[in-house]
Amino acid sequence: MDAIKELITSIENEIVEIRRTLHTHPELSNEEHKTSSLVKEKLTEYGIKWQGGFAKTGILGIIEGENPGGTVALRADMDALPIQEANDLSYISENEGKMHACGHDAHTAMLLGAGYALQKSKHKLSGTVLLVFQPAEETSPYGGSQPMMDDGVFAEYTPDVIYGQHVWPSLPVGQVGIRDKEMMGASDRFRVTIKGKGGHASMPHDGNDALIVTNQIITALQTIVSRSVNPLESAVVTVGRIEGGYSYNVIPDEVTFEGTVRTFKPEVKEKVKQRFHTIIEQTAEAFDAVSEIRYFDGYPATINSPEWAAQARTTVEKILGDQAAPEIDPALAGEDFSRFLLNYPGAFIWLGTQIEDAENQKPLHDPGFKLNEKALPLGSEFLAEVAVDTLNTLKQGAN
Repeated sequence: MDAIKELITSIENEIVEIRRTLHTHPELSNEEHKTSSLVKEKLTEYGIKWQGGFAKTGILGIIEGENPGGTVALRADMDALPIQEANDLSYISENEGKMHACGHDAHTAMLLGAGYALQKSKHKLSGTVLLVFQPAEETSPYGGSQPMMDDGVFAEYTPDVIYGQHVWPSLPVGQVGIRDKEMMGASDRFRVTIKGKGGHASMPHDGNDALIVTNQIITALQTIVSRSVNPLESAVVTVGRIEGGYSYNVIPDEVTFEGTVRTFKPEVKEKVKQRFHTIIEQTAEAFDAVSEIRYFDGYPATINSPEWAAQARTTVEKILGDQAAPEIDPALAGEDFSRFLLNYPGAFIWLGTQIEDAENQKPLHDPGFKLNEKALPLGSEFLAEVAVDTLNTLKQGAN
């Protein structure tokens, strides 16, 4: 619809302002109360009916077309990260230790913009569009998508197809990343404690150095990917935090380390998980130490439905040109949208948001992360257009 683009253009400044307001006042997972209130206010202002209270702060906007048809859901996440922002912006975060460093402020603003355009066009819609504003995307392994579904977000309106998008700083504005199947990886977490026997640094024979045992384990864990996983498959085992010891002259009796496991295929994940436990338990035993393992199964891999990934690509090329959806590699970063895709067919895309000074672009989850706001109306236009195109495809399939 040419009218979609015109409608998005008419509120382009408002979309940017909403994003900046959310950026200035970020809220962590399960604390998105002011964010939720702003979303409700805007939905009401746009004449969009809504339901609230899903997973505490989640919201469902409902746009019913004037013609019968299927149901398409569009999802945006709302939560920020526990990061102290390090940018020099007029709208820098005012909440100490909290920052929208993953673009969820933009996701929410873009979905509101798409909702505005779709509500104005509902006389042309053949079916229903659901606007899913999700909390707690950053709380792996729990997340907010499953609690929303558990709370009945789709009890009254069941989507035939669901779409989500994420800002992507490595892609320039005007480009969109889409894959037919694997987009993002499964993201598990672990916390391991190794218990030995403390003592004086000058008398190691009287103790059992938990730090030495931990060192052996961390080194051995790296052999999982290099020696237990098919080189043609994808897997990552990363230890990101170690805590232990008291002083330079004390042998530590206990060390804790934390990290993450990333994979695509379930069978690879299970292989890595099995080797992970075996290596830790048997290495600790060999050193006469005790291991305590807490392994958290996190978000599953984000796997697109080929049919609807193709639909998203068609929509992107229609609005942005034939070269707008370049071939991309998947990423092993985790995404809670994956649980929606386990229950409903759909697709997840990456929206190019690289800043003009590309050499200084910081990655997602960095204190200096910025995004190019010229991408915001494009993201809103994509969401609105892909909803319309998908409803039309569903209608054609039903005839």
